[in-house]
Amino acid sequence: MTLQDAYPRGTIDELVALTKTYFDAAYAMDADAFAAIFDSAALVTRRGEGSSVVVTPVAAWLDIVRTLSSPRDGGSARSDQILAISITGDMALLKLRLQIPPREVTDLLSCFYLNGRWQIVQKVFAAKTLA
Repeated sequence: MTLQDAYPRGTIDELVALTKTYFDAAYAMDADAFAAIFDSAALVTRRGEGSSVVVTPVAAWLDIVRTLSSPRDGGSARSDQILAISITGDMALLKLRLQIPPREVTDLLSCFYLNGRWQIVQKVFAAKTLA
C-alpha cells in the first residue's frame, strides 16, 4: 500500500466534517465530542504570561472544557469560520476562527490520518477579547 492509498479520496469532505464536529463541540463545550476527534496523545498549546508557552495534554484540557460554560447555554450566536485547510499526504493543517464569548479564538489544528480517520494531534490557539 502506498501512502497515497492510505488516506481517502474524500479528504477535504472528511476534514470539513471534522471541523463541523469541532465547531459543534466548542459551541456546546462538549468534552466527549472533542475527545472523539482528538488523538489521545494530542497537545493543546497557547501563549502564557509574557513570553511563556503553555502546553497541556489533551486529557487535562478536556477536564478544563468540562468546567466551562458553553456559548450555546449563554444564548450566544455562532460565528464559525474555516480560514484554511492545507493537506500534505496524511497530514493536514486546519486554520479556524470561532467565538467563545467574551473571546474570539483562532485555532491551528494539526491533524494526521490515523486508524482510518482524521484526528487532531496538536491544537495551537490564541484568543482575544471581543470589543
